[in-house]
Amino acid sequence: MAILALSEPYDFARSTERYRAFGPDLANLWHEGGVHRVFDGREVRIESAPGGVDVEPSEPRVLQYLGGPFDLDGFYSFAESDRVLARIVHELRGLRPPLNPDPYETLVTSITAQQVSLQSAAAIRSRFIARYGVAHEHAHAFPDRETVAGATEDELLALGFSTRKAEYVLGLARSDLDLDALAGLPDEEVTARLVALRGLGEWTADWFLARHLARRHAWPAGDLGLRKAVTAFYGDVPDLRAFAARFHPFENLSAHYLLTGLRLFPPA
Repeated sequence: MAILALSEPYDFARSTERYRAFGPDLANLWHEGGVHRVFDGREVRIESAPGGVDVEPSEPRVLQYLGGPFDLDGFYSFAESDRVLARIVHELRGLRPPLNPDPYETLVTSITAQQVSLQSAAAIRSRFIARYGVAHEHAHAFPDRETVAGATEDELLALGFSTRKAEYVLGLARSDLDLDALAGLPDEEVTARLVALRGLGEWTADWFLARHLARRHAWPAGDLGLRKAVTAFYGDVPDLRAFAARFHPFENLSAHYLLTGLRLFPPA
């Protein structure tokens, strides 16, 4: 095994909790105390280790996958100035939000989660992964864009997709948008290119910025869960997007901590 260092504090179990919270995630599979993920056709197991994680076989991209780019030290110092956020950070100290390494997977994940419970979305996504992904010993490789482009709408409907979501997933797979090139663009341009595609709105673009590109100012203002979290911790906020200014320049990490805090430590 190779040990990859992550700055302390780091809580591996809490940081990967979302891969277990809503049902099995076949592409990010929790198995016997570790996460299994396929990188370029090779399954990797990741488990907790002093100072970071053990990775077998060695895979340097795991650091990005585990949220390595996030500045937790800076965020924790910032949070001390906000009484509510400071309390959430205290409860969740060591949470480093993981990042989805594949842009197509990130967008399909968001499409499946539109207007349904996260448990339902996870079940549909797992059937999709099992049908079109490549099975390894434990985890599956998420279906690649080219494979999905050859699927039919009826096939996706049989997996539980609505007609519109099936159209969105297929349309995205068959589009000529260079998803990898988005990483080199500013936030506003990323959003503009994504929302130009049918079925991809600002909510999807915000989560793409947050969970794939790790953009520090990403703030999914259209997310119902985030609205519930802000309301629970801060009271009614008429303009959720404007409220992001309270958390500048750590909007992305603040959103993750608020959402996880509501799920794990809701206010009394």
